[in-house]
Amino acid sequence: MSRGSISVSQLSVAYDHHAALRGIDGCFEAGSMTAVVGPNGAGKSTLIKALVGILRPASGRIMRQDIVAKDVAYLPQAAEIDRTFPISVGDTVMLGAWRHTGAFGAATRNVATRTEEALAAVGLEGVGRRHIGSLSAGQFQRVLFARLLLQDAPVIILDEPFTAIDNRTTQDLLDLIRRWHGERRTIIAVLHDFDQVRANFPRALLLAREQIAWGPTEEAMSAANLLRARAMAERWEDEANMLGRRAVA
Repeated sequence: MSRGSISVSQLSVAYDHHAALRGIDGCFEAGSMTAVVGPNGAGKSTLIKALVGILRPASGRIMRQDIVAKDVAYLPQAAEIDRTFPISVGDTVMLGAWRHTGAFGAATRNVATRTEEALAAVGLEGVGRRHIGSLSAGQFQRVLFARLLLQDAPVIILDEPFTAIDNRTTQDLLDLIRRWHGERRTIIAVLHDFDQVRANFPRALLLAREQIAWGPTEEAMSAANLLRARAMAERWEDEANMLGRRAVA
């Protein structure tokens, strides 16, 4: 399934005319597995939302080769998902089949079977009738990964997929990500655990509101590059504190 690269050329994204990300330039190659890392406020989620079309670039371009919107499976941060919505686990997973059935397509027997198989693959066999609000954080994240299985997309974009879940769930979901990589899908994931990135992701993009480094993980996350990113984050904090003092004065 090695198709579907995403390239960015001098990409900049802004909120309320303030730059959140600027001058990003490079390519997520088809079949690659890339971690997006950087300090808090570095623009990692901003980049992800631009890649999936939620945010529009202020300048620059995003170029998708041989893929359209339905070829991209996107997992947002858990905090952005309303778990009070009255929907069952099974129906949540079935939503992943829209790429094949259409937004209003009926759930066929094949989709129902694939849903059961996907739930079993993430360790949740037999919970399809439960309400999503009854699940733990780890169980719910497994459900969202099961939905990704049904999407069967060549490009998978994950925004902080391991936040607030236990180590066993994290390892199980990492196994699934490695399986997708073995199938030559393009994987892009925002992550915070640098050890986890070094152990599992061959490539990394280090951001600090601009591109610090992009390439093989050990090179991109060198001590010098991480120090530079940290220094830039400290500068933002100093600037924010200065603005705050001016506002109070």
